[in-house]
Amino acid sequence: MADRSSGPATAGAAPRADRPADIRNVALVGPSGAGKTTLLEALLHASGTITRPGRVEDGTTVADHDEAEARQGRSVNLAVAPIRVGGVKVNLLDCPGYADFVGELRAGLRAADAALFVVSALDGIDGRTRLLWEECAAIGMPRAVAVTRIDHRRADFADTVARCAEAFGPGVLPAYVPAVTGEGADRAVTGIMGLVSGRYADHSSGERVEADPPEGLRAEFAALRDALVEGVIQESEDETLMDRYMAGEELDPDLLVADLETAVARGGLHPVIPVAATAGIGVHELLTELPRATPSPPERPLPEVTTVDGAPVGDLSCDPGGPLLAEVVQTATDPYVGRISLVRVFSGTLRPDTVVHVCGHGLADRGHADHDVEERVGGLAEPLGRRSTPVDAAVAGDVCAVARLARAETGDTLSDRDRPLRMPPWTFPEPLLPVALRAAAHADEDRLSQALPRLAAEDATLRVEVDPETHQLVLWCMGEAHRDVALDRLARRYGVEVTTEEVRVPLRATFAVPAQGTGRNVKQSGGHGEFGVCRIAVEPLPSGAGLEFVDEIVGGVVPRQFVPSVEKGVRAEMEHGVRDGHPLVDLRVRLFDGKAHSVDSSDMAFQKAGRLALRDAAGNGRLTVLEPVDAVAVLVDDEHMGAVLSDLSARRGRVVGTEAVPGGRTLVRAEVPRLELLRYAVDLRSVSHGTGTFTRHYLRHEPLPAQLAAAHTGG
Repeated sequence: MADRSSGPATAGAAPRADRPADIRNVALVGPSGAGKTTLLEALLHASGTITRPGRVEDGTTVADHDEAEARQGRSVNLAVAPIRVGGVKVNLLDCPGYADFVGELRAGLRAADAALFVVSALDGIDGRTRLLWEECAAIGMPRAVAVTRIDHRRADFADTVARCAEAFGPGVLPAYVPAVTGEGADRAVTGIMGLVSGRYADHSSGERVEADPPEGLRAEFAALRDALVEGVIQESEDETLMDRYMAGEELDPDLLVADLETAVARGGLHPVIPVAATAGIGVHELLTELPRATPSPPERPLPEVTTVDGAPVGDLSCDPGGPLLAEVVQTATDPYVGRISLVRVFSGTLRPDTVVHVCGHGLADRGHADHDVEERVGGLAEPLGRRSTPVDAAVAGDVCAVARLARAETGDTLSDRDRPLRMPPWTFPEPLLPVALRAAAHADEDRLSQALPRLAAEDATLRVEVDPETHQLVLWCMGEAHRDVALDRLARRYGVEVTTEEVRVPLRATFAVPAQGTGRNVKQSGGHGEFGVCRIAVEPLPSGAGLEFVDEIVGGVVPRQFVPSVEKGVRAEMEHGVRDGHPLVDLRVRLFDGKAHSVDSSDMAFQKAGRLALRDAAGNGRLTVLEPVDAVAVLVDDEHMGAVLSDLSARRGRVVGTEAVPGGRTLVRAEVPRLELLRYAVDLRSVSHGTGTFTRHYLRHEPLPAQLAAAHTGG
C-alpha cells in the first residue's frame, strides 16, 4: 500500500457519500482467530467512529454484536462498519473466518470491491485461506494483506511474508517494515517504516511520532524497497519509471504511489502491511491507505445482468442517475423492527418508500421460493453494529440496511418496477451436515414449522426438509458451530425449543431368494363378508428396477377386475414394509392362482389378500436389508490425499477414480454408504486441515453387511 501521507488521516463523522467515486467497499477475510474483528475495532477507533475499542473476549466489539457471537467468542455474521477517511467513505465488511459461516463470507465478497486478507504472524495461512485467495484471484478482485500480532514475542514478520508469498503466489510484497528490538520476552516492535516514502513512525513511547528510522533498519529497508519497486514497475507496465529505475535515478514517491495503486487495482501486486492492532502500530498507515490502494465501485465491472426473461442487459454502469440495480446480500430479523436486508447498490439510487421489483432465484431445495413481486422499501440506514443511522438515499456503489422488505431474501435482485432486472446469484455452498429435530413440546410444533422457513430465508446455507421415507424433520447445516447458532436462534429469536435426535438413514429391503406366499382374506360375520384368496411368487430384481407385477391367472380363478386390486395391495405392503418398517423394493411379483366368491369378493378384499400374500412370502423367504450408497466427489490438497483415501476406506467407501486439478489438488470420486456420511462434513475438515470440500448425490441401494443389518433392525 502507498504511504505518501505523513499527517494524520482526515477522519470522523461525515454525511453519506453522494458519489460512487468517494466509496470503497473492502472485505476483511482470513482464518478464524487471525484478528479481523480486533483490527476493525482499531480502525474504527483511529477514524473517530467510536470512542473506545471493544474486545472480542468481552463481547464488546462493534462487529460481534449478536448474542451467539458473544457466547462463542467469534464472528458468525457478516458485519458492516463504515468509516470516513479524507472525504472517502470506506465500508469495511468483517467476514467470519470459521468455515461453517462461509455463506456470510461469500456475501461479504459479493458486496466488496477489494479484499484485505488478515493473517496472524503466529498462526500463518491455513489451506482454506489459500483457496479463498485463489477464488478472489479467479474473479480479478484486488487483494492486500495485513499481518497482525507482530508485537507478539514469537512473531516473525519476514517469515510470515515469505509464507504468504509461498501460499498466495507472486506479487505478495511488503509495503511497510516493522522496527524490532530485543528477542524472546524482551522483543518489542518500536515503529513502522514505509518502503515508498522512507518515512518512519516511532511508537517506542506508546504514541505515534514521525522520526528518523533506526540505523539497523536502513539495510533491510533498501533491499525490500528494491523488490517492491521492481514489482510495481512490472505490474504497472510503466516504461518511463522502469527507465529511470534502471538508470539509477531517484524515483518520485508520488509517481511510484500512482503506479503502485494501478498494480494493486489490476490484481497483480498485493502489498503487505504489518499491524499490531491493540498497540496501534500500523493502524494509521492502513487507515490512510485503504481509500488509495483499493478501487472505487466505478472502477470494478458490474456483475452480469439480465432481464427477468434472461435477455442480457449491457447499458448499465455504476451511475447514481441510472436504472436501479441492487442486491440483497444478507437478511436478518430484528425483534423490534422486523426483517432487515443488507443491500449493495450497483446502479441507480435507492430511496425510502420506493416501490421496487424483487426478483428471486428460487432456491427451492432450501426452502426458498422463486418470486417476482413488487414491494415498498422501508427506511434506509447506515449500519454500525447494533446502531444504525437513518439516511435519505443510497447511491450506486454504497451498502445500506433496508427495513421491511418482507418478501426479499438473500441473493434477490432489487430493480425499478418499470424495468425488472435479475443478477446471477453467487455460489451458495451446499450444507452437508444433517440434524434431525423435534419440537420439545407439542405446543411448539406449529411455531417450529413457521420458524424454520424464516430461518432458512435468512441463511441460504441452511436447508430444511422432511425426509419422505423416515418422516424426520431434518435441518442441513454447514457444521456443528453453524448448527449451534441455528438452534440458538430458534430458541432466542422465535421462542421455539427443540430436541435433536439421531438422523435415520432410509434403509430398504428386498428378497434375497425367490419365495411364494398365499394371501387368504376370508371373513364371514353374518352379513356381507369378504372373500379374496391369491397366491404369488416373488423374486428379486436388480437395484432400481422397482416393482414388476405379472398376471399369470388362467381360467379366471381371480376375476380380471380384481387383478389390479392384488397389485395395489402388494404395492401398499411394499411401501409399508413387512419387517422393521423398511420399504420393499426391486421385486417381480407373479400372481398365478387364487379364489373368488360371487358375492363376497371385492376390490378391498383382494387388496387385503395381496398384502397378506406378500407378508407370507417374506416369512417363507429371506429378506436382505439395503442401504443407500452415494456418489461422493472430494476435492482436496495433494498433501492430504492419502489421509482422505484412508478415511474413505474406513467408511466402507470404494474409490472409483482420481483426477488431478490445477493448483496442487486432486478430485477423488468414490462410492460411500450414506450411513458413513452423516458427520463427513465435520470429519473431512479435520482430515484435510480445512482444505477439503465434497459433494454427494444418491447412486443406488446395496445390501447392508449382516452385522450392521442386525444393529439397525434389532435382529
